[in-house]
Amino acid sequence: MSRASLALAVSITLLSAAPAFAQAHAHGHHPVVGSVAPEAADAATVIDAFHAALKAGDTTAALALMAADVMIYEQGGAERSRDEYASHHLGSDAAFAAASEAAVARRSGWADGDVAWITSEGRTTGQFNGRAVDRLTTETMVLKRHAEGWRIHHIHWSSRAPG
Repeated sequence: MSRASLALAVSITLLSAAPAFAQAHAHGHHPVVGSVAPEAADAATVIDAFHAALKAGDTTAALALMAADVMIYEQGGAERSRDEYASHHLGSDAAFAAASEAAVARRSGWADGDVAWITSEGRTTGQFNGRAVDRLTTETMVLKRHAEGWRIHHIHWSSRAPG
């Protein structure tokens, strides 16, 4: 697997972590560990909607939840805007999210005024491009409240093989 392909797979692995939280929450289950402060709950809902949109292939909805100047850090690289993300990794991230399953083991979140940060840890498994996927994942998102609601301003994704 080329370095670019591996980076893409890792990127997408990380993106798929939050939908599992959203799905478990919808069925009355909560993360195993951690808590999201009440003032950050709406921001966490935006993150869940972002991941759900990717999993459904609705890239327009996913982009709408990001600020135009979003900064995405991943595996030592950076995408410095929503447009840059849309033109580089968005499509492959959506394909990966659709092909994998994620479980969130821990999620915490806080807000101070119009800024919130949400951290998630989990595991993503499945098959993508004919290869098995099994990654422990971490995600940090920083959001800011705008007139139209919370928007993602920063994402930092990381993952590693279990063990």
